[in-house]
Amino acid sequence: MKRTLKTDVAIVGGGIVGASAALALRRIGLQVVLLERDLCGSRSSGVNYGGVRRQGRPLSQLPLAQRAHRIWGRLPELIGTDGEYLRSGHFKIARSEADLAALERYRDASRDFDLGIELLSGARMRERCPWLGDRALGGSLCVEDGQANPRLVSPAFARAAQRAGAQIFERTPLDEVAHDGGLFMLRSGNALEVCAPVMLNCAGAWAGAVASRFGETVPLQSGHPAMAVTEPLPYFMDWSLGVEGGGIYCRQVQRGNLVLGGGAGVALDADTARSAREAIAALAVQAIELLPVLRHASFIRTWSGTEGYLPDRQPVLGLSATTPGLIHGFGFAGAGFQIGPAAGEVLAELARDGRSSTPIEAFAIERFLSVEAAVPATAH
Repeated sequence: MKRTLKTDVAIVGGGIVGASAALALRRIGLQVVLLERDLCGSRSSGVNYGGVRRQGRPLSQLPLAQRAHRIWGRLPELIGTDGEYLRSGHFKIARSEADLAALERYRDASRDFDLGIELLSGARMRERCPWLGDRALGGSLCVEDGQANPRLVSPAFARAAQRAGAQIFERTPLDEVAHDGGLFMLRSGNALEVCAPVMLNCAGAWAGAVASRFGETVPLQSGHPAMAVTEPLPYFMDWSLGVEGGGIYCRQVQRGNLVLGGGAGVALDADTARSAREAIAALAVQAIELLPVLRHASFIRTWSGTEGYLPDRQPVLGLSATTPGLIHGFGFAGAGFQIGPAAGEVLAELARDGRSSTPIEAFAIERFLSVEAAVPATAH
């Protein structure tokens, strides 16, 4: 027997963006139904590195990142767990003089956002982090950036939304979606139909297919990060690490394991991926180069996931250009964990007010659409 639900807002996707949007919508009094094809937070939101950083982001993302920074600071009261969140500091490593110059330019360009970036090099850097290898010439430290456990945080947003009254359906894929000019109809199999005047497209790497159904075809590509974790080692490193220009990233958790990422995994099918052997080998070389203490450490697990990437590595976050009531939040290019909770709040504001208090113009879907495609449609 098919169940039909009417609600204020329907959400497709239960990652950190969709789940935090559900929580934010409930906090402002709107009814919510969320459909997740798997388990909430089990896709890219749950398998990512766990970096909670602002530094290094495009300047256009920093208002969103600052909003998220405030949310992360009150995580326990908001979702009932700290998710192992620590403002441990994020250190971006320079391996050349050109890297150091780039980090200095970024510090100066981002000064208005009060990130508190401090440049370290030479003896000062060696004093602060004697565990770094000789390849590191210096770097930039953002002391209030940090790390968290995505396997705890992302599902916790969904559970908090559920406690607040959101109706969340896991293992409920979206099979059909339509819009009659006033309402969206979402169908999952023969068991569930949801009707709502507003729909949030938070379907991650699969969000492009949803957008295409409404005439908004975007060049969203799937990516698969190569991730690994070591055996527990004596605790030596507070900071979360990145590298200027891209490459390896690394953090050590309190129990001693080091979580590392870098390079690309491979897709096994449309839904699953694993780390590539070649990527893990290259990751090990870089890890030992930057952290010599890892020379004799063992990886105890590797994994990957599926993330959605757009060509400019910026998300789509904002109102549909074709369909009233459709709002997009996807394409976070492997960097959505930190800004996810703020993106959720922005989506809730857009659902209620049609606008957000945080600047999001840079993330408009129109940047990928032809003039013809961007003409609003009355029905689909």
